[in-house]
Amino acid sequence: MSQYQIAVIVGSLRQDSFNRKLATAIARLAPAEFSFKQVAIGDLPLYNQDDDDRPAPAVARLKGEIKAAQGLLFVTPEYNRSIPGVLKNALDHGSRPYGQSAWGGKPAGVVGVSVGAIGTALAQQHLRNILAYLDVPTLGQPEAFIHAKDGFFDADGNVGVGSRAFVQSWVDRYVAWVKRHTG
Repeated sequence: MSQYQIAVIVGSLRQDSFNRKLATAIARLAPAEFSFKQVAIGDLPLYNQDDDDRPAPAVARLKGEIKAAQGLLFVTPEYNRSIPGVLKNALDHGSRPYGQSAWGGKPAGVVGVSVGAIGTALAQQHLRNILAYLDVPTLGQPEAFIHAKDGFFDADGNVGVGSRAFVQSWVDRYVAWVKRHTG
């Protein structure tokens, strides 16, 4: 495969969120044959099984974008020691109705950044549990629980010099993971 389209799901709706910045910075560190598209999740209605037979246009768009991708990148904050509700809602929509999941088999990476010292460790673990059930092969190592301290992002929104080698090594492993699972 010469081109890899990655669907990026950012678990924060805030336009200037650290996680949205991280998603953009990661895309800049990937090789040219990888393209990243941030998938909108803020316009999804709350999941309701009664709507499975007539999904809203936003739900159909979400599932189409996931199905068209060769890989997934989840970049999530941590809210109350778990994933944000908007991310769980997107996961539920993409996996329903039962037996028609858009997520299954797509290789994924999970990262997150927070001002807290443990980064997004607990949110990532909860997300990994959900992804395991959804049959999403998820990169296990290296883990990236990123602490957003001064200098993590430079003035241009790139990963700063002090953290660039670590994030680049994660990106390199993620790229290899996607290639291995789509080749």
